[in-house]
This record gives sequence, C-alpha cells and structure tokens, in this order.
Amino acid sequence: MVSSEYEGRIAARFAIFDQDGNGYIDRADFNTAAKALLDEFGTAARSDKGQALYIGAEAFWQGMAGIADRDGDQRITREEFVGGAVKRLRDNPDRFAEIARPFLHAALAVADGDEDGRATVEDTVRVLKALGAEEEAARTAATALDADTDGRIGETEIVTAFARFFTVPE
Repeated sequence: MVSSEYEGRIAARFAIFDQDGNGYIDRADFNTAAKALLDEFGTAARSDKGQALYIGAEAFWQGMAGIADRDGDQRITREEFVGGAVKRLRDNPDRFAEIARPFLHAALAVADGDEDGRATVEDTVRVLKALGAEEEAARTAATALDADTDGRIGETEIVTAFARFFTVPE
C-alpha cells in the first residue's frame, strides 16, 4: 500500500515541473525550463546545443505525458502526477531516467563549458537554480552529485540522482 507520506513527497516534486505555477504540467513548462537554461548559459536557441535541449525537453514531456496524463488533455494535474509516479515509477527509477535522459544529456552539454562531457559543480548549481531550485538546495545537491570530489559531474551521476530524486521510495 502506498503511504500518504510517500505521496506527499512525490507531490512536492510536482512544483519543480510546474515552472509557471499554474497548477498543471504541460509542454510549455518543459519549454520554459529549456529557455531558462539557455538564457543562464547564454546559448542561442537555434544553436545545435539549443536545439538539442528543446528536442530533449519535448521527449521528456512526451514521456511524462505518457506516464501521467490519464485523461489525455495534454496537461498533467498534481493528482495525475502523483498517481503516475506512485503507480508507474516508484519501483522503476530506470524508466524515469530513460525518459529524462535526452533532456539531461542536452542540459549537461549546455552547462559543459569545456565540452569534456562533465559540468563543474558551480555550473551544476547554475542549472539547478535556473530550473527553480533555491541557492542552498542547489549547492547541496550539486556538491552531493560530485561523489569523487573532483569538482566535475558527468551524465551518469546526473541521470541516476535525478531518477532517485523523483522516484523516492516509500
């Protein structure tokens, strides 16, 4: 049985996706997130990195809609999000990681100034803040991602941590 505590934790994650705070998640929220990242790093939307980020955002939206948009109205309510997460992702964080991977890969490329496939901890903080995280939470999360303390964070760490964060076990 799913606990109300678990549902509460998942519901809190809803706000991260609801970029405009209108009470539902839709394609525009994913586009808003992509635009915020491009603006933060001064990357043009029409550049290869910009296009990859928008394509990744669309793929992420399609995956989320497939999991949680139960009524097919192209909007995910808080209840649909909680239901989708609880019923479909709780025991399968790898599925969530694969849905998020194209966006996360492209976001990493935008933040990766020297194009070595890894972002600095500071650039990871910038990504998280651009997506709506508070400074302290962003810094704590970015530091935790750098498990080997080399100051760099790669795609594997990002995708794994993202999946764990959004598929919190009961």
